[in-house]
Amino acid sequence: MSLGLEELDGRLGHSFRDRSLLVRALTHKSHVSERPAGSQAALADNEQLEFLGDAVLGFLVSDYLVREHPGLPEGRLSKWKAHMVSADHLHEVAQRLHLGGYLVLGRGEEMSGGREKRALLADAVEALIAALYLDGGLEAAGRFVVEDVIGRSNPLGDGAEPLPSDFKSALQEMAQAMKLPQPRYYAVREHGPEHSKTFTVEVRLGKEWSAQAGGASKKAAGQEAARELIDKLHESLGRPDAPPGG
Repeated sequence: MSLGLEELDGRLGHSFRDRSLLVRALTHKSHVSERPAGSQAALADNEQLEFLGDAVLGFLVSDYLVREHPGLPEGRLSKWKAHMVSADHLHEVAQRLHLGGYLVLGRGEEMSGGREKRALLADAVEALIAALYLDGGLEAAGRFVVEDVIGRSNPLGDGAEPLPSDFKSALQEMAQAMKLPQPRYYAVREHGPEHSKTFTVEVRLGKEWSAQAGGASKKAAGQEAARELIDKLHESLGRPDAPPGG
C-alpha cells in the first residue's frame, strides 16, 4: 500500500501544480501492464521520465561541481559526477526519502519486493527529478538535486576530501604516515532480503583503532568504514594522547 503523496510533497519541498507528473514518476511499468487493455491509454509509467531525469541529473550535478569547485581537474570532477549519478547513490537517496512506500506497482512486482529493489528505486529517483523539472523547471529540480542528491553527502567539501573509491587508499597512506599497522577489513554481518541486502564491515588498525559502517555492498561498507576511521584519526591528532606518529 503506497503512502499519501502530500507527505512526499513535504519531503521534496515542492507542491506539484500538475499532480499527474508526480503520479507518473512513481508508477512502475508493472502497474500499467496489469491494467485492463481499455484503461491503459489513460495511464503512463515512469520509463520516459527516467530517461529525461537521467539527463537532467547529469547536467545539474556537472553544473554544481564546476560552479562550486572551479579549480578542480576534470578527472576528479568526472569521478565525483559518476558517483553522484550512480545507481547505488540514488538508491541511498530513495531510502532517505522512503520512496519505496510511494511507488505504484503491479501486483506481481509488489509480491516480489519491488518497493525495496535497488534498481527500481534508483530509476524512480531519476523519474522524480524529471517530474520536478517539468513541473517547476530547473529551479525545482536543481533544489532537489543539490539538497538531496548532493547536499546530504557534500561530496567535495573543501576540495580536500578523497573520492569514495579512495578512502581505503587514503587510510592506508595515513596509517603509514602515523606509523600505525596497515588496516584490516572484516565482514561483520549482512541482513535484509536477498535483493536488497545491507552489509556491515569493520576496519581495524592494530588493537587501538577501529570503525564499523554499513553499505549496499561489502565494498561500499568498507569504504565508509575507512572514512569513519579517517575522521577518528584526524580528531585524535589534536589531543595529547594522539597515536604514535601523530
